[in-house]
Amino acid sequence: MTLPIYEVYAIKYGDRMGERGKIFVHGDPHDAPLAMDYFVWVIKNDKRTVVVDVGYGQPEGERRGRSFLRCPAESIKLVGGDPDTVEDVVITHMHYDHAGNLALFPKANFHIQDEEMSFVTGRAMTHKALRHSFVLDDVLQMVTMLYGDRVVFHNGDDDLEPGITLHHIPGHTRGLQAVRVHTKRGWVVLASDVAHYYESLEKGTPFLTHENLFEMLEGFRHVQTLGETKDHIVPGHDPLVLQRYPAPSPELEGIVAQLDVAPTA
Repeated sequence: MTLPIYEVYAIKYGDRMGERGKIFVHGDPHDAPLAMDYFVWVIKNDKRTVVVDVGYGQPEGERRGRSFLRCPAESIKLVGGDPDTVEDVVITHMHYDHAGNLALFPKANFHIQDEEMSFVTGRAMTHKALRHSFVLDDVLQMVTMLYGDRVVFHNGDDDLEPGITLHHIPGHTRGLQAVRVHTKRGWVVLASDVAHYYESLEKGTPFLTHENLFEMLEGFRHVQTLGETKDHIVPGHDPLVLQRYPAPSPELEGIVAQLDVAPTA
């Protein structure tokens, strides 16, 4: 069977300046600065559009000290998407910066791992250290979507549709999933928070927030087996994504990276 070919875009909607010692495990004894970008992703061709993650809302982002550069839902219009008509949204995990705008996609079904829903509604959330990156309203909104028959559960690796596959890679959260997309340059892997930065893929540097450190470290290895080369793996928060990949047009420079073409840097 000939697989469909998709375009893939990373759209920046927020950012912050952090410190390595507060971002990575044993990150840096001198607390060197480290920028973090916040993205949503769009997968599209002439037949359908799939959105990956929905970002945070302005009040929650600013409460946590993150900038809000543009509405994540509205930002998909920059690459020809429309939040009012999108039918499929993949939620890689339920952290506030990935699941904060479910209601802005009124016709979408939301794809989530069984393990993630169990994680955010179960005993793990009795521990403040595990729930600090989740927002109760986001979890309740997902439950509302469930009772409205708008949640599609996946138990491990699965096909979303021909040319788009989901891969359960826990560590950062229990039900975290990456998304693999068939493009004109081969299979591109949206790692999301399986690997926040290229450094994690290249050096095995673990992110500070995790549910299982061993599984996170194994996830760095696992996700790299899904792409054809290391240049086919796209981390979830690295500002270098916008430097390594071209914008689809000059006016979107520094805002959108086109990931279905080879990196230029």
